[in-house]
Amino acid sequence: MYRRTAQLPLHGGQAPPWLFQRMTRLAGAISQMVVIEFGPAELIRRLADPWWFQAFGCVLGFDWHSSGLTTVTCGALRQAYLHIGPEMGIHVAGGKGGTSRQTPIQIENIAARAGLPDAARRLIYASKMAAKVDSAAVQDGYDLYHHSFFFDNAMDWCVVQQGMNEKNKYARRYHWLGEKVEDFVCEPHAAIAAEAPADRQWMLNFVAAESGPAREATVEVTRIDPARILKEIPKTDEPDLFLPRHHPVLAGDVNRRQLEKIARTIDENPPRTFEQLLGLSGVGAATLRSLALLADLVYGRPVSRRDPATFSYAHGGKDGHPFPVDRATYDRNIGLLEEMVQKARLEAAEKDNALKRLQRFAMLVPIR
Repeated sequence: MYRRTAQLPLHGGQAPPWLFQRMTRLAGAISQMVVIEFGPAELIRRLADPWWFQAFGCVLGFDWHSSGLTTVTCGALRQAYLHIGPEMGIHVAGGKGGTSRQTPIQIENIAARAGLPDAARRLIYASKMAAKVDSAAVQDGYDLYHHSFFFDNAMDWCVVQQGMNEKNKYARRYHWLGEKVEDFVCEPHAAIAAEAPADRQWMLNFVAAESGPAREATVEVTRIDPARILKEIPKTDEPDLFLPRHHPVLAGDVNRRQLEKIARTIDENPPRTFEQLLGLSGVGAATLRSLALLADLVYGRPVSRRDPATFSYAHGGKDGHPFPVDRATYDRNIGLLEEMVQKARLEAAEKDNALKRLQRFAMLVPIR
């Protein structure tokens, strides 16, 4: 499968308030124009495209490697949505850090206001599974700290979330597109924008197509009596999980206490599929690494180590590169786009009124 990648080294700095205010207005105007011209589903598709998203962020005022392109672009879309509301054409939930944990309740509240209470459960599940996959099932060295969820009234959705590697200070952005997700735990991503391949020694990719047998074996391991599993692992105080530099797998390479705790939990709630296993509370990266080791040892089915990762300037960049933001041009373009949005809405309303007048006229004309 052909995969596209983007290099994302980060530079410091924050978007100043005067620029973020403009970003919010411009993000809202561009979003409305796309929705008016092509419909909400098309905007969802574009946000799920890493190249379009990167260009979108650059147009708002980032250069190609600005710190915060992902988080601030999503933040600008969120703020635009809070100001514009349903007129924006799509709904926006989630954000950075603690805000990301509010995504489920935000989706529920938005769905209730939009008259889509039955859709909330499915959308919340999609949001949670996307976050769980990229924080536990894809172990590539990047810890998630941002999660944004976009959806429309037809339940089209996409996820844009980002992780940070504390060692190399690079970011990795994960894109999901609902209409392309046939299986949450088998090649579910629309794309992943990354700086470089992950360290294969520590890489575990449970959602790779070739990890299918390993996923099945991992579930099989959970069906073994926990006492029998733990009996095979000598007690140790070593906290390391697994995959050391030495080739032999030693007792110290498994966190026995963590494995014992989760084994009891899983035994009380036996999953039938890997997706159900992943969805269990408490099953995270550490648990899956331990289960992957056991699945490999017992069934000889290792997890894939394949890395799943697969610009433009319009107004300058917030860091002054490739040139400082031109405020006058920025404001003029915002005004132009907002005027176009208003004109498009008026034209649509006028067309609707014309059709209604034609309908009334037709009702008055007798049929001969």
